[in-house]
Amino acid sequence: MYEIIDKYIDKLMTSAPDMPLWNIEAIRLGKKPSWNYIDGCMMVSLIELYKTTGNKKYFDFVKKFVDYYVHEDGTIEGYEIEKYSTDDVSETRVLFDIYAITKEEKYKRAIDHVFQQIKTHPRTKEGNFWHKKIYPNQVWLDGLFMMQPFYTRYQTLYNKMDYSDIVNQYKNVRDLMRDEKTGLYYHGYDSERKLFWADKKTGLSKNFWLRSIGWFAVSIVDVCDYMDQQMYDEYNTIKSLLKDLVDGLLKFQDKETHMFYQVPNFPGKEGNYLETSGSVMIAYAVLKGVRLNILPERYRQIGVDIFNGVCNKYITEKNGDLNCGGICLVAGLGPENNTRRDGTYEYYISEPIVENDAKGTGPLIMAYTEIIKLNK
Repeated sequence: MYEIIDKYIDKLMTSAPDMPLWNIEAIRLGKKPSWNYIDGCMMVSLIELYKTTGNKKYFDFVKKFVDYYVHEDGTIEGYEIEKYSTDDVSETRVLFDIYAITKEEKYKRAIDHVFQQIKTHPRTKEGNFWHKKIYPNQVWLDGLFMMQPFYTRYQTLYNKMDYSDIVNQYKNVRDLMRDEKTGLYYHGYDSERKLFWADKKTGLSKNFWLRSIGWFAVSIVDVCDYMDQQMYDEYNTIKSLLKDLVDGLLKFQDKETHMFYQVPNFPGKEGNYLETSGSVMIAYAVLKGVRLNILPERYRQIGVDIFNGVCNKYITEKNGDLNCGGICLVAGLGPENNTRRDGTYEYYISEPIVENDAKGTGPLIMAYTEIIKLNK
């Protein structure tokens, strides 16, 4: 079965930097090329595949793709600090690896350029980064993945391993966004409690969304990977979040496929469906969590079963053409002029379901790298 994944990755790597096959939103909306988290999912996964396999074709593809965007002076095509979008930081973390391999200074200049956003990004009253400038005073689980791995790696390499701000932001999310009954985390939090989708008492959105929980789980294992473990208290604070999160999700796991539903706490409800991107994010987080000794060894098979379940259900081959389906294209909360995105169950199941989008295929490859490491 795994050989077919190699062929599928080769298909995705026929993409051009200005209109990649995996960025379905850009294709549908005719967006200009930009530095974005969707492409970032693929770049991060492919650089990890290179580091895992040693196959230089993956590195060569990533470098060529990135070089379309990163200029000699460190500025990045389609990236603007002033937008203050957590999403736009995400792809930059691939530059740490490219810089380490090539020693080309333009990548370090680009890393430093993006770090200026960390220093000036607006925050909620609790101290967390706003999700975006257009989403003021809001924390979304997605944003932890977008910002914190980059932030952590920068602190480890260049800023004396000062993780206090990072740890505080995770503590706030744990205290404010976790549901005590299920152990799951709500998609969004409005610190001012003014948004139409937010509960007036808690500031929380109405439901759990699988991919946002997946982003959060991935952020935990990636941050732990980038932290210096000698910083015991900080490391253990982040580490402690993962098992509790996974155990909460496992209560809602589909018994046949081992996958999870788009709205995870309503398995089998009309309109709900087994969703690829969130499921493979959980598979990756579990497998990497076991490898890093964050999770007990018995969880390893859980990660393998989730990964295999996604492959068996949603990777298809017809006339030699490979595709990966079951991917929610996008979901969000607001802004004020978009009341359709209200966080209800009906909203989450109404968003388009697509094939081959990097929000699913990137994490699929990330989980695949863990499978390869497991079998070495």
